[in-house]
Amino acid sequence: MNNPVKVNILIVDDDDVAAESVVRSLRKHAMDFPVTLARDGIEALEILRANHSELTIEKPYIVLLDLNMPRMDGFEFLQEVRQDNVLQDSIIFVLTTSDADSDKSRAYHENIAGYMVKSAVGPQFSKLASLLDNYRNTITFPL
Repeated sequence: MNNPVKVNILIVDDDDVAAESVVRSLRKHAMDFPVTLARDGIEALEILRANHSELTIEKPYIVLLDLNMPRMDGFEFLQEVRQDNVLQDSIIFVLTTSDADSDKSRAYHENIAGYMVKSAVGPQFSKLASLLDNYRNTITFPL
């Protein structure tokens, strides 16, 4: 691939094992996405709003969001982002263990780009790595 778009990834997940598996999968597939990790929705908002003391993220970015987290869950995060004039156009994929139709419907109602169940994304998140690579090479990102 010639000159792929440099896209940053913000993983919002309290499960360190899942987050590290995603990072390893991207590296295994030679994807050069800079990755930032947030443990919950509150920390992710601090990073996106440039209010975090240590972590930042540059545009363009994609958010990979878990739904079940302490302090601020994925749905609360989605509502905050969609109501924020600066963040409302953020590209967010849900990456969760929940296969419940009610969660899928509720997440898509918040204008997510896609909903992925962790157990269906393939060994070591291989399908996720392919999706992200194709997505960044196909989509024009808001800046």
